[in-house]
Amino acid sequence: MKCPGQDTRYWKGDAVFEVPCPECGHMVEFFKDESTRKCKNCGAKVINPKMDFGCAAYCKFAAQCLGELPPELLAQREDLLKDRVAIEMKLTLKKDFKRVGQATRSARYAEKIAKAVQADLAVVLSASYLQDVVVRPEGENGPSTLEEKVAAAQAVLEKLGAREDLISEVCEIIEAIHTNKKSDTINYKTVHDAILISELQGRLKKTPEEAEPLGAKLAPRLLTETGQELAETLVADVVKNMEKTRDKHAAAG
Repeated sequence: MKCPGQDTRYWKGDAVFEVPCPECGHMVEFFKDESTRKCKNCGAKVINPKMDFGCAAYCKFAAQCLGELPPELLAQREDLLKDRVAIEMKLTLKKDFKRVGQATRSARYAEKIAKAVQADLAVVLSASYLQDVVVRPEGENGPSTLEEKVAAAQAVLEKLGAREDLISEVCEIIEAIHTNKKSDTINYKTVHDAILISELQGRLKKTPEEAEPLGAKLAPRLLTETGQELAETLVADVVKNMEKTRDKHAAAG
């Protein structure tokens, strides 16, 4: 079945229109289902300003439906993908709040690091959210295997229509993380540091008095300067909160 929005049987009088080329001002004629056209005057690639790219931002068949997608739309697809991965992770893990919390914290740190080191947000956030989304059948216990972890992440990304190269890189990062393999890619380093800092945060909630020794122990394992700065800030905040609590108790006493 053809998408109704691209089926000429449903088109009205405004299906063909003209827009000025943003480079030279020459009028460029568009059919409503064309994502881009080349200006006949200057040769610039002009994006259809009236086209609704909403469905194409998440539909895995968008490339076949719309032809070659413009960079602006490809960026939008990646941006929406990471949000949909987060939702899918929560739907998959359901009431496993421990793993949901771990994945969410890791993704939060990954985003901060990624923006500072210019890592690929779609890759690092997908890897952070999907580091362990294995769901055991009811009654089965025990840790999941590496193969199960990678397969579960791959299944989610395939379901969401992610690019093959993105799926491959996310799976490689997850495998490297769980086998302690080192990689020189900035995407791996980002996820690696984000997970370690997230684990540190989880431990400090239970034993805040160990903030400084745990922070010192973690520091040499972090692979990015931003990760080191985030870990230092986390430790400093915990120590500061403990000092405030002590002062309050002393004043009350």
